[in-house]
Amino acid sequence: MELFQAKDHYILQQGERALWCSRRDGGLQLRPATDLLLAWNPICLGLVEGVIGKIQLHSDLPWWLILIRQKALVGKLPEDHEVCKITKIAVLSLSEMEPQDLELELCKKHHFGINKPEKIVPSPDDSKFLLKTFTHIKTNVSAPNKKKVKESKEKEKLERRLLEELLKMFMDSESFYYSLTYDLTNSVQRQSTGEKDPRPLWQKVDDRFFWNKYMIQDLTEIGTPEVDFWIIPIIQGFVQIEELVVNYNESSDDEKSSPETPPQESTCVDDIHPRFLVALISRRSRHRAGMRYKRRGVDKNGNVANYVETEQLIHVHNHTLSFIQTRGSVPVFWSQVGYRYNPRPRLDKSEKDTVAYFCAHFEEQLKIYKKQVIINLVDQAGREKIIGDAYLKQVLLYNSSQLTYVSFDFHEHCRGMKFENVQTLTDAIYDIILDMKWCWVDQAGVICKQEGIFRVNCMDCLDRTNVVQAAIARVVMEQQLKKLGVMPPEQPLPVKCNRIYQIMWANNGDSISRQYAGTAALKGDFTRTGERKLAGVMKDGVNSANRYYLNRFKDAYRQAVIDLMQGIPVTEDLYSIFTKEKEHEALHKETQRSHQELISQLLQSYMKLLLPDDEKFHGGWALIDCDPSLIDATHRDVDVLLLLSNSAYYVAYYDDEVDKVNQYQRLSLEDLEKIEIGPEPTLFGKPKFSCMRLHYRFKETSGYFHTLRAVVRSPEEDGKGRAVNLMKTSLASDLKTKALWHRERIF
Repeated sequence: MELFQAKDHYILQQGERALWCSRRDGGLQLRPATDLLLAWNPICLGLVEGVIGKIQLHSDLPWWLILIRQKALVGKLPEDHEVCKITKIAVLSLSEMEPQDLELELCKKHHFGINKPEKIVPSPDDSKFLLKTFTHIKTNVSAPNKKKVKESKEKEKLERRLLEELLKMFMDSESFYYSLTYDLTNSVQRQSTGEKDPRPLWQKVDDRFFWNKYMIQDLTEIGTPEVDFWIIPIIQGFVQIEELVVNYNESSDDEKSSPETPPQESTCVDDIHPRFLVALISRRSRHRAGMRYKRRGVDKNGNVANYVETEQLIHVHNHTLSFIQTRGSVPVFWSQVGYRYNPRPRLDKSEKDTVAYFCAHFEEQLKIYKKQVIINLVDQAGREKIIGDAYLKQVLLYNSSQLTYVSFDFHEHCRGMKFENVQTLTDAIYDIILDMKWCWVDQAGVICKQEGIFRVNCMDCLDRTNVVQAAIARVVMEQQLKKLGVMPPEQPLPVKCNRIYQIMWANNGDSISRQYAGTAALKGDFTRTGERKLAGVMKDGVNSANRYYLNRFKDAYRQAVIDLMQGIPVTEDLYSIFTKEKEHEALHKETQRSHQELISQLLQSYMKLLLPDDEKFHGGWALIDCDPSLIDATHRDVDVLLLLSNSAYYVAYYDDEVDKVNQYQRLSLEDLEKIEIGPEPTLFGKPKFSCMRLHYRFKETSGYFHTLRAVVRSPEEDGKGRAVNLMKTSLASDLKTKALWHRERIF
């Protein structure tokens, strides 16, 4: 559709339809296309794909109109329903009177042979409005009222920050999707229930997942059929659609392409072998939406943080089979408060005060999904225990036959990267999976329905949750394909099918992680900054607590934008954050100046404490234990001191809660079998860091190791940093021929 800029309006036009948006008060009007002749000097700015809605980023700031500037086709669902991902947006100020360069694709009708849209020539009457432009604001900087100048600058800074976060949300995370013909907010089962609904698409959506509902409210309130064309329901989440071929003759030697982008040939075109379409659709709730440390647990309406419904859809020969699962924060009042790295979780309300809201959450869940099988993956010991215990107590108090509670300590069962142990869980609940069934529809109607859902959670509902949901969904998919005759009864999924399937779930987990943990999240929920606090400072000069603190400021802006998108008042004083940021940046610089001295003192202290008198100290490093079993953000990045002497090395574990070493291991160099260097082991996606694995014998038994990496400023510096090089040089010098260095990927 075409976007026009006139003196008082922005005008969207397609065919005989036009939508006028006032540049004075943001009001929206439906008008015939012929009314364009009545607009003052309309200039075509280019083409857009649709309307997302309006937003006011602060009460002190003007309204903005958000349009879909560019889309990407994700794929087609059964019956040729196209699903698109929003890749770029255009944001139009409804008070800025100067022409805006939006970098839109130019329409051929109005810009034949022209590379850039024309500039609007203001009429003499525009002079009154031009006085309000930024030029006028800058002119007034020299005025005597310094207070007003300061307020004006702060207002501009706040607007810029919030606008940056809005653009990042839509353009960096690539997590907003829509379809003009298919209801992405509703599962196949919900869409198949009852008579065919004649209402327009936007009136049939699931309110929980209609992410731009508030922003498009001015249009939905118009109440005439003509408005239906302009309303596009948008979801935040993830969609991937692939066509897979069941071919057991394919060689695994072809599996050499990047896991990020499966090769085109992975979608086989051989008519001999059965083929099927698989789609993964995740819908993130707009209720209690927000950032990880800003939104935890349940609210007073029974909504929980990071609530996502994920649907796995299989389509074979006019048969569509759907299986849904949900994830969501533990539905009690809890939080992780403070600006230190990795704050301890705490309960914010008593057991008695939580009951009503816990009940409200599950009453809605049972109303929608009937039975619920809770799979709680939080640790049954350590800092997570308080949350897991509170959850179990509430389930027992609720005492419903519709609720089944399963506890699975993921870290305990899968320690040492033994993720195949998740099968212990799927085997234990196998009968429950089969009894739950799935939705199955064909051209004649509904064949069977899914009876209940799995509600999976860990602390963040990110990586552990994604692993378990993928494992459950795989069991279901294999059963579905065998029922349809696509897979032989006793055969597993073919290698290529399995690979693409794993990539889809990895991408799903990564996308949800970015949405909840921020754009800096690493693949597979390795969403840490890479720097942890070690006695207040880090070896490479970056204090992770400081870095984390600054990221928390950014979370405040992102949370504000999310709340405003949903029509929720922003309670945090965003202007005060500017002052806090400046104060902390100054503190950060001061800390950096003394970091080397403090680290040196720390290493010297523990060198004297741990090393016997007859051992010579060769060097020490502040490192991170990247044991791949420590998966979630609340467990990741364990601080260690590595001390090297002439006859042994020491790995001392540092507890930043009490600011001391709480345990250590001494390992003779005679027991060191080999050293490996390679990419950090990750469950999903591409490794972000290099690390070192020290293999050693314990009581004459091989198979033990430490996996360590240096603290780096950024992933790009990893492997090149001074810490890694010094560590390798010193160890190699002392171990000589006993150390075997491997450059290839060995994990």
